[in-house]
Amino acid sequence: MNIQWFPGHMSKTRRLISENLGLVDAVIEVTDARIPYSSKNPEIAKLIGSKPRVLLLNKSDCADEQVTSRWVEYYKSQGITAIATDCKSGRGCQKILPAIRNILHDQIEQWRQRGMVGRSVRVMVVGVPNVGKSALINRLSGSKRAKVEDRPGVTRAKQWIKLDKDFELLDTPGVLAPKFEEESVGLSLAFTGAIKDDILDCETLAMIFIRTVRKSSPDALKTRYGIAYDDNTADLEILEMIGKKRGFIISGGEINTERTASVILDEFRSLKLGRISLELPEDSHDAV
Repeated sequence: MNIQWFPGHMSKTRRLISENLGLVDAVIEVTDARIPYSSKNPEIAKLIGSKPRVLLLNKSDCADEQVTSRWVEYYKSQGITAIATDCKSGRGCQKILPAIRNILHDQIEQWRQRGMVGRSVRVMVVGVPNVGKSALINRLSGSKRAKVEDRPGVTRAKQWIKLDKDFELLDTPGVLAPKFEEESVGLSLAFTGAIKDDILDCETLAMIFIRTVRKSSPDALKTRYGIAYDDNTADLEILEMIGKKRGFIISGGEINTERTASVILDEFRSLKLGRISLELPEDSHDAV
């Protein structure tokens, strides 16, 4: 299942990031802790270049905590400051601004020496769709200043948000790579809702998700839906088991696999299947 999604406004976002990079001192790159590799757009890394950055593994409350810790250590070994966050609850968010001050320590000291005491630190927030950029800004600003919805593509223009006398944030729309070189990247982004469901074959996607989660969290589906299966059970059979268990039966006794597929994906995204990480750092070949 080869998924590609790059709406026209994303080309504008790439230009927006490139054109405004000179206005900021650092970058906050927001990723999804469940899929740190797939949610880290390689195009953003190219655009940012050597600009100082802090990497957030957001939605960490949805991911396996031990796996997320391993990702943080992995990025640390690559010389990147990474922080596990949950912008909805605020967990980890108190570490973000101190981390930015730390990586900009020399620059801030130069401003002080030049008498630029009132100079605000300007930070750009970037990331793929639906990883929580707007929720992050609302958490840091203490208000509902950025529009937040649990679907991709809500933020369509840049927004400057002043946090206090010391910090300003530039919010940017979510942007994906123009083409996913690896099929698994598109799939992972689709699992987590970073790609609009409207363009997807949700039944096929759900069966691939079932196959994926059977490896990463073998008991998650069994526990949630009260079903039993073994390694030889086909993914379609499991999909049908879940549909039958939920009573999704249509005329003639046939199971509504389309509705079942939507429920499985929705319940993964809403944490009802438990804390699941779909990617491990040892499997990563991330170009940091």
